[in-house]
Amino acid sequence: MAEGMDLDVAVIGAGAAGLAAARTLVDAGIDTLVVEARPRVGGRAWTALHVATPLDLGCGWLHSAEVNPWTTMARRMGFTVDRTPSRWGEQYHGLGFSPAEQEAFHEAATAFYARLGAAAHAGAEGRASGLLDPGGRWNALLGAIGTYIDGAELDRISIIDHERYADTQANWRVREGYGTAVAAMGHGLALTLDCPVTTVDSRGPCIRLATPHGDILARAVVVTVPTTVLATERLTFLPARPDKLAAAHGLPLGVANKLMLRVKVPEHLPQDAHVFGSTTRVATGSYHLRPLGRPTVEGYYGGELAKELERGGIAAFTAFALDELAGLFGAEIRAKLEPIVATAWSRDPFSLGSYSHALPGHADDRQVLAADIDGRIYFAGEACSRHDYSTAHGAYRTGVAAARAIIAARAG
Repeated sequence: MAEGMDLDVAVIGAGAAGLAAARTLVDAGIDTLVVEARPRVGGRAWTALHVATPLDLGCGWLHSAEVNPWTTMARRMGFTVDRTPSRWGEQYHGLGFSPAEQEAFHEAATAFYARLGAAAHAGAEGRASGLLDPGGRWNALLGAIGTYIDGAELDRISIIDHERYADTQANWRVREGYGTAVAAMGHGLALTLDCPVTTVDSRGPCIRLATPHGDILARAVVVTVPTTVLATERLTFLPARPDKLAAAHGLPLGVANKLMLRVKVPEHLPQDAHVFGSTTRVATGSYHLRPLGRPTVEGYYGGELAKELERGGIAAFTAFALDELAGLFGAEIRAKLEPIVATAWSRDPFSLGSYSHALPGHADDRQVLAADIDGRIYFAGEACSRHDYSTAHGAYRTGVAAARAIIAARAG
């Protein structure tokens, strides 16, 4: 990268939002460079291979799949979209969660989310946990699911923000990996990797981006870094932008982590089945057994549990998972599984978390974060999305919107 490079547009971040913005700009004939802190593209979309098996260590599900733009793009790029149901609401053979209990839980969940919806539509803000049934039998499991959805416990979740999330309930997968599909969008783009931007200086006629490899000059910039990077001021602005800093603090990233286990003899576990580790604890895992028929178990953990297990590394994840699975399948399951990899998103220096949620009272911070600055600095990313936050398709749509705003400004 040549110091002082002069561009039409610089995009900070090569995740789903940054790649979508860059692709839209390049297709419109606008000179664009994507500058990425990591040595890879994709951001929080990341597929790793283990013995030829794709493992999505970041986003893995095409949520709202029938209207998700990544569904169409994945197919267009030659990837395979698998429509096998997620089974999240089911417990294999009722282990520790009988059919009658599952029915009672679904009734309690329906009532809880109805209360959330009614409160939000009435303009009542507060902690989502405040709408749990006092002393309710299913509060722990509702809380656990809350950590999977938002990466944080319900007492940190805004009622209004939660209700604004749009979900068609269709959840599909890319067989080659969601992260593989997102990364493929970067093919052919001008990319500078392993190059964190530390300052966006808009005091001059061109915007100056400070990086360890020299400054970059651009006429417009699209910022797609996570809110945690802004809130910790790992990326700063000159002049200072206190409104953006405040919005970033109101929209922290929750934490969700995965543990991938290998099934030594696949026939020992059912295919595409699901179990909760416990129905009586918020701190429990959700386990997808042999997803897409592969010889793996995918454990999913959210909130404080995810952060606690991170501190102990893969050994802590594995011990926790084996204890929970042995409680369901019997002690013999321990010898049939071995760890492959565990994620640690809150310790990733370029994300410091998994996906955003609004703190109570901060639902409207998403619009503040998404607003451009003087028609020169634009913002995109899942945290900027009012209805599709926490998703790769929300990131994509905000990236495209930022790019179209730049294109319109140039045409005007």
